Amino acid sequence: MIELPENLSIAYNHFMSRQNIPHELQPYFRKWLRFYVDFCKRYHHPYADQESRSKFITKLKSKGQSEELRQQAKAAINLYYEMLQAKNISTTIAEEKTDLQQTDITGAQESNCLVTPEEIISGADWRWVYIKLEEQIKVRHYSDKTLKSYRGWIRQFQTFVKSCDATTVDTEMVKSFLTFLAVKRQVSASSQNQAFNGLLFLFRHILNKNFGKVDGVVRAKQRKNIPTVLSRKEVDRIVSELKLPYSLVAQLLYGCGLRLFECLKLRVQDLDFATGIVRIHDGKGKKDRTVPLPEALKEALQDQLKIVANLHKQDKAENYDGVFMQGRLDVKYPNAAREFPWQWLFPARTLTFVPEEGEHRRYHLHEKHVQNALKKAVDKVAIPKRATAHTLRHSYASHLLQAHYDIRTIQQLLGHADVRTTMIYTHTVQSTAAKDAKSPLDF
Repeated sequence: MIELPENLSIAYNHFMSRQNIPHELQPYFRKWLRFYVDFCKRYHHPYADQESRSKFITKLKSKGQSEELRQQAKAAINLYYEMLQAKNISTTIAEEKTDLQQTDITGAQESNCLVTPEEIISGADWRWVYIKLEEQIKVRHYSDKTLKSYRGWIRQFQTFVKSCDATTVDTEMVKSFLTFLAVKRQVSASSQNQAFNGLLFLFRHILNKNFGKVDGVVRAKQRKNIPTVLSRKEVDRIVSELKLPYSLVAQLLYGCGLRLFECLKLRVQDLDFATGIVRIHDGKGKKDRTVPLPEALKEALQDQLKIVANLHKQDKAENYDGVFMQGRLDVKYPNAAREFPWQWLFPARTLTFVPEEGEHRRYHLHEKHVQNALKKAVDKVAIPKRATAHTLRHSYASHLLQAHYDIRTIQQLLGHADVRTTMIYTHTVQSTAAKDAKSPLDF
C-alpha cells in the first residue's frame, strides 16, 4: 500500500477541515483516499475519472465491504474530486516512486500537478516552475535524484512564502527560509546547503533573476562524522547471511568500493575478465572510472552471467522490449536494449510495463531490496554497528589505507573529485606512529 504524497495529504486534510468533515471521520476519509490512489495505480486507471470511482466502489463490493463502508468511501473520493475541481486542478497525481524505473518513465511531470493548501486558497500556480525545472535539469544532464531534491526544496519554499506569485520572490525570502530551516526545523548543515543550491538554481535558471549576496543567514552547525567501518570478519559474517544475488552485490560493494547505485547499474559488458577490471559508467558527478575486478569473485560473477544469459534467452523468447536504457541510448543504438552485453548484471525479478509506450522492459534490482536484505543480515549476526550498503564502501577505503595504499590511489578508486573527501578515512584507522602507543590504563 503506497502512502499519499505529503503535499496531497496536507491539501486533503485542509480541505476536509474547510468542508467541516467531523474530526472523528477524517482518518477514515484519508484511508479511503489512500486505497483509491493505490487502486488506480495498480490497475492503471485515471485518478480523477467517474469510471475509476465506479470501478473502485465495485471492487469494494466484491471484497465484501458493507454498504455503509462503501458509502463512506464514496464520500471520501467525492470530497477529493471537489478539491480538484475547486481550482480546476489537473487530475494527475504523482505516485511515490516504488521502483527505480519509474524515475525514467514518469519522471517529474506527474508531481508538477500536485497542489498545496496555499494554491487552493490563493489560486497561485507554480506548476510552470516545476515544468521548467524539469526541462533545465534535463538540459544539463543532472541526475534524477538532483531533480527530486531540488523539486522538494522549491516546494517547501513555495509553502513558506504562501504560494505568492513566483516571479515576486526575492533574496530576503530566501534568507528567511534558510534561517527557518536552521532555527525552527533544525536541519543539518548539508540539508541547508542543499536547499540553498536548489533555490540558487530556481533564481538563475527558472526565474532568470540575480541571486545576489545571501548574508545574515543563521547557519546550521557543521559536523564531520567519522564513517563506520567494519572489520573483515564482520564483512564475512554479514555476507554469509545473505542469499544470491544480494551476497554477490555486498561482495562487490566491499571488494570494489562501489556506491550502491554504481553496483546495481552494472551491465554485462562492464565486466572485463581479460584485463581484470570493472568499468563504472555515470558514477557520482557523471564520472566514469575503472576498479580492479576481485580475483575471489571471478567464479561467482561468471555464474551470475550464466543466470543473466538464461533470463535474457527467456525474455527474448517472450518478445520483451529490452532493458531500460539511460538517456537517449535507445535512440542512438535502437537494438542495444535487447542485446546481451547491455543486460543488467543484477536484473529485476519481473518486467516493468511502460503504459506510455505499451512496452515491457526489465530494470535492475531495486535498491530497497538490497538495503532490506543487508539490514536483516546485520541484525541476524548482531553486529553492534549501524551498517548499511555504504558502510561496505567505507570499509573498502579504510582497509586499503591500513594496507598502506597511497591516499591518491584510494581517491581514484573511490571516484572522489577532491582528495580532502578521501582524507576522512585517515580518522578510521590508527596511524603507523600510534600503533605501538598504549593507553595509560594499560600501563
